[in-house]
Amino acid sequence: MDLEKPQAGPPARPPGGPPSGAPEGCLVVAVRLPVRIVVLVLVVPVRIVWDALVVVGRFLLDTVLRPVGRALLWVARAVLVWPWVALWRYVVVPVGKALAWLGYWLLVVPLVWLYRWVLTPVGHAITWLARGLWAGLVWAAKGIGAGLVWLYTWTLAPLGRGVAWLARWIGRGIAAAGLGVFTVVAWLVRYLLVAPAVWLYTYALTPLGHAIAWVAGGVVWLVRMIFTGIGLGIYWTLRVLLVLPAIALWRWVLAPAGRFLAVVGREIWDALGHAWRVAGRISLVLGRAIATFFRWILVEPSRWVYRTVLTPAGHVVRDVIWKPATEVARAVGRATRQALATARESVRQARASVRWALFGKPAEPEPVARREPGAADTRTLGSSTTALTKD
Repeated sequence: MDLEKPQAGPPARPPGGPPSGAPEGCLVVAVRLPVRIVVLVLVVPVRIVWDALVVVGRFLLDTVLRPVGRALLWVARAVLVWPWVALWRYVVVPVGKALAWLGYWLLVVPLVWLYRWVLTPVGHAITWLARGLWAGLVWAAKGIGAGLVWLYTWTLAPLGRGVAWLARWIGRGIAAAGLGVFTVVAWLVRYLLVAPAVWLYTYALTPLGHAIAWVAGGVVWLVRMIFTGIGLGIYWTLRVLLVLPAIALWRWVLAPAGRFLAVVGREIWDALGHAWRVAGRISLVLGRAIATFFRWILVEPSRWVYRTVLTPAGHVVRDVIWKPATEVARAVGRATRQALATARESVRQARASVRWALFGKPAEPEPVARREPGAADTRTLGSSTTALTKD
């Protein structure tokens, strides 16, 4: 069991900074402080303005842009979407359904009738006629085929066998003659062309080619040595005149200047980040101070006035004026509704009296027999009213 504490790793180095544990030179320390002071002085106003713009933008977004956008969206829907929806729903769809109905009854139904009662019988008749013609053609073809088979079996086949036997013997004679001629021609070509050509290649062209190759190799070696000397001269000339001065310029001028500029740029970048964070803290403190100032100047007095003046005054108005007035209004409303109900009932009774005086009392409706038994003949556990279980 491991009882030892794990050693802490090396501290993480800040982004853009030097590696952890690497000593910082006096140049870095000398550049860092003035650069951070200058960058902080330049960045603080920019950060304050940025935070103010962010607050103003959020306020405008919440109070102006979103309501205006919603209103514009509603107007766009009312102007662009809803008319097209209404046109599609109440014009295009009914017209399309009417055209589909007309097309069905004016095109589809007549075409179906034409296909079923005209084209189908005509097609069946054409099919029957074509089958008859095909059967006649097959019968005729069978007769012609039988005649051709007889002609081939008893006439053309024996004639072909005789011609083939004759052509075989003629071919054998021609092949024997051709083989003899080929042998003679091959012997003449071998001893009149091939043998002199081999002798010429072996004892004349090969030594001449070797001599030409040796001379060409010497010329190539001489040219190569000449160009090698010229290349070495040009190489050392360019190295002494261009490469060595360029290496010295890079090593003793550009590299130190680049390191210095890299240190300055890194410090400026770090200073910008540090100054931006510090400016954010300053902007936050300044914003909180302004918010506190407005709170104590406007919000707290308004809350105090609302809490200590307007709320008691509102309670007094509610208890002294509003509630009695609402009670009176409710009483007046109830009395008015009762008077109106009494008047309607009086009018209804007067109309009924006039109707009875003119037309007589209306006949009472005849009682209808109920399906359920009465109170005296109610169902119990020992009796039943159904047709299957009735006693």
